[in-house]
Amino acid sequence: MITANAEHKHEPKDWKVFLGDGGQHDGLLSLPEPPPWRFSREPSKLELPADLDLDKDAKRAAPFKATEEMILAVNSALYLRRPLLITGKPGIGKSTLIYKVAHELMFGPVIRWPITSRSTVRSGVYEYDAVGRLQASKSGDPPVEQYLTLGPLGTALLAKTWPRPLLIDEIDKSDLDFANDLLNVIEEGEYDIPELQRLGPDARSVCDYFGQKVDIPGGRLQSEQFPFVVMTSNAEREFPAPFLRRCVRLTVMPPDIPKLTAIVESHLAQHEGKLNWSKIKTLVEKFDGLQTENQEVSTDQLLNAVFLTIAVRGEEEDRKFDEKEIEALEQALMRPLSGPSA
Repeated sequence: MITANAEHKHEPKDWKVFLGDGGQHDGLLSLPEPPPWRFSREPSKLELPADLDLDKDAKRAAPFKATEEMILAVNSALYLRRPLLITGKPGIGKSTLIYKVAHELMFGPVIRWPITSRSTVRSGVYEYDAVGRLQASKSGDPPVEQYLTLGPLGTALLAKTWPRPLLIDEIDKSDLDFANDLLNVIEEGEYDIPELQRLGPDARSVCDYFGQKVDIPGGRLQSEQFPFVVMTSNAEREFPAPFLRRCVRLTVMPPDIPKLTAIVESHLAQHEGKLNWSKIKTLVEKFDGLQTENQEVSTDQLLNAVFLTIAVRGEEEDRKFDEKEIEALEQALMRPLSGPSA
């Protein structure tokens, strides 16, 4: 005999917060507290802000297909409050993953920090226009905070009740000290701003990365909700072990023929009725052949070729297309990025 309790037994939810199915949901609210070794302070309660633009990255996120490896890595990073370091060849969707996660978990707009050899952790946290303030001081004593602006990292760290998505793009372009300088920020989720600390313990209002006014008490940025951080690398150099152990690492391999076909289908869904799949199959196989020969090509080259030589051709029934021109376009658009045939 089935008892009432057994009949209404609670079914546990999937442990994964990010499902990769494209649906927007606030499943992040059920995320457990961070591991005890991550933060010494009590995290604030998760609460979705009412003023976030939840649809800003929807168009970019929709076609992206997250693999099972990506889904597991993202959820590991969310649970452990660790950055996700994605390594792989250019053009295979490393940076697009964060837009998928941000849209599905309603994080709001992705904060992008493109890295160069001149990038520093400080410039990622904030910029201080000392020269501008010095010039303005000739006619008075302008407040320091008017000349201080938070950068992408500083803006992400300032989140109080809801994590912000931060993309640190192409981190392997940074100088050798960058990764080590980032260690403490990754570990503790905080950063001191001396220019504001000298003003005392009161909160000072500055502009964040989006130009909005935010308050910083006592000159210390202290993350109450660790941002969801994705760092991309093209594997152009190695990183120190102390840095790597603080990251969840994911290596993205070039997609095979079934995955390439699924990518084309997803990105060109609006042209579905006009696509010649026989010709697409030929292009996909040609592209895969270049990958197999270790030619440097990126997936967006294949998408460009399919769009311009097949999708557009199917839509534009009143336009003439020369077969030799189409063939020349295919060769030009899928030309390797390096090597003798580049």
